[in-house]
Formats: sequence, structure tokens, C-alpha cells
Amino acid sequence: MTQISTATKAATPAQQKSAKPQRMANPEGVSPLAFVLEEHMLRGKDIIGIEQLSATEIHLILDVAAKLKAHKFDATQTLFAKGQTLTMLFEKPSLRTRVTFEAGMTQLGGHAINIETKLGERETIADVGKNLERWVDGIMARTFEHSTIEALAANANVPVINGLSDKEHPCQALADFQTLIEHKAKSGSLKGMKLAYVGDSNNVSNSLLLTAATLGVDFTIGCPHKYEPQASIWMKALELAKVSGATISLSNDPHVAVAGADAVYTDVWTSMGQEAESKEREKIFAPYQLNAALMKSAKPDAIVMHCLPAHRGLEITDEVIDSPNSVVFDQAENRLHAQKAILALVL
Repeated sequence: MTQISTATKAATPAQQKSAKPQRMANPEGVSPLAFVLEEHMLRGKDIIGIEQLSATEIHLILDVAAKLKAHKFDATQTLFAKGQTLTMLFEKPSLRTRVTFEAGMTQLGGHAINIETKLGERETIADVGKNLERWVDGIMARTFEHSTIEALAANANVPVINGLSDKEHPCQALADFQTLIEHKAKSGSLKGMKLAYVGDSNNVSNSLLLTAATLGVDFTIGCPHKYEPQASIWMKALELAKVSGATISLSNDPHVAVAGADAVYTDVWTSMGQEAESKEREKIFAPYQLNAALMKSAKPDAIVMHCLPAHRGLEITDEVIDSPNSVVFDQAENRLHAQKAILALVL
């Protein structure tokens, strides 16, 4: 006869996870999130890029994002998009943008519709915008060309959110600055902090540069000659820095760029749509790889940042991205909270 052991078995990894359900709960007393419904500074506004946001507006988004994260089980969150629908338009593949916007709308009490398409082919972008404004409360678009975002915003009388374009990635930058505040803010302020970015000057670095310049955070970019930021973005950043007190600089030497940095950021060397240039870019950007040797030029407690997906072994090594100083998955998590803040404030 088979004997069934009654001895206590070691818990499986699944059983070791927290038993706390991921569900909303009614707040005790007055909800710290109640003010969001009465906040009209950004209500109905397009989020096309950091360039169009004031320091006050950025601080509001970051404040709401922090409160949403700290009180993620507060049932009043489900009121912020209750009965509202967001259309998500994707010209590019997506993991973080797709999941965080859809999950965010669900957690705010709303609904998201996903559409994978090449805008402007089946019908004009203007007609898409004019149709969608009749059906939904907001549009998020992840596109190749920034002009597509602008055309949608010009032709849709509902908020349009840039989920990524070739010019800017504002949602990523806002999540990144939420992460910087969590790890590096002194008394709640990022003043005097240095953020260094090494690699290709792309949409992510553009939005980071503009956010830093707006908020008064020192920013240095290290990139090869001919891969510097667009002149219009750089001049705008310098203009913003004069007001905020930020120091903005550029170097073709990655070690000079990273010297004394509190946070070091990198991104892929070849963005979507540039695949034909990948081999050439790998040679040009090789000296800008974020590795242990380069991190030695930063402060000993400098954090490592990457917007993901990462091409491990190219722009960043496993040793660095998996190190205790890496906050890349905190950044990924904060995409959810920063975008929920945007949705709660604009819809």
C-alpha cells in the first residue's frame, strides 16, 4: 500500500510569493489621490513631447505618478478613467508601452483598444484622427515619424499622447525621472544631480535632455562626432537650462561625459528603422559601450539606466545591467505609474 507522506514540503517559488492580492482597496480616511479629479492644469492637453511641457506640469505628473505608485491599492484610482476609452495605435512592436498603457487604463477604471497599423496608408492620418475623436476619449500613438503624432493631434479633438516617435519619447523620460527621484533625490530635489547619457543621440536622449534642462538637472551626453543631438533640440535645451540653472554639455569622449555622474544611461545603438546601418553603427559606437571600465569614471554609487530592450553585449554588458547599481527594471515599472499619471490628468 502506498504511503502518503504528511511531512511539510519546502515551499515552491510560486508559493513563496506574497499572498497579498493585487486588488484595489477602499482608502482609510481621505484619499491622498482625491485631488486628481479636481486638477485641470493638463485636462484635455496633448502630450506630444517634453518640449511642450512646463516645469510645473512635469512636476505635477511626477507627483501624481509617485502618489499612484505609493497608493496602488487605493480604489479611488479606478475613478480617474472610469467609463473612458483609449485607442492605442502601434506602427512599431512594443512590450512596455503596450502593456503599461493597457494595464494603466484598466487600473484607472477605463478600457484600451489596441490597433497595429501603418498610419496614412489605408486612409489619411487626418481622417483617422477625425474618426477616433467621435468614439474614444484619448489616443496614444507609437509611430515612426513625429509628424504623425502632430497630425493626429491637429485632427483629433481628444488628448493625443506620444508613446514614441523618431523625435521624442516623453513617457519614457517621465518614468526615468520618477526613477531618478526615487534613487537619487536629496530632500525630494534633483538639483545638483548629474545625469550622463552615452551612445546614440535619439528620441530617448532628446526627451531626457529636455527634461533635465527644464527641471535644473545637469546633463552630459557622450556620443561620436556626427551623432550629436539635433541642433533644434540642443538649442531648446540650452534655452531651458538658462532658466532652470542646469548645466548642459556634450563630449565625444565617453569617460569625460560620465565623469562624476550620479546616473549613467544608455540605449540601443540602432533604433527601429535603422537596421541597415547596424554593422557600421556597432563599430562606431563600440567605445561607448556601458561597461565596468566606463562606470569607474562615474561616482561609486552611480546608478545604471537603460530604457530597454537592451542588446546585451553591445551598448551594455551583462555585468553592468545586472549589477546591484542597475535600476532598469525600476524604470520599466515606473512606465506604468508615469503613464497612469498622464492618463489620469489629461483624460
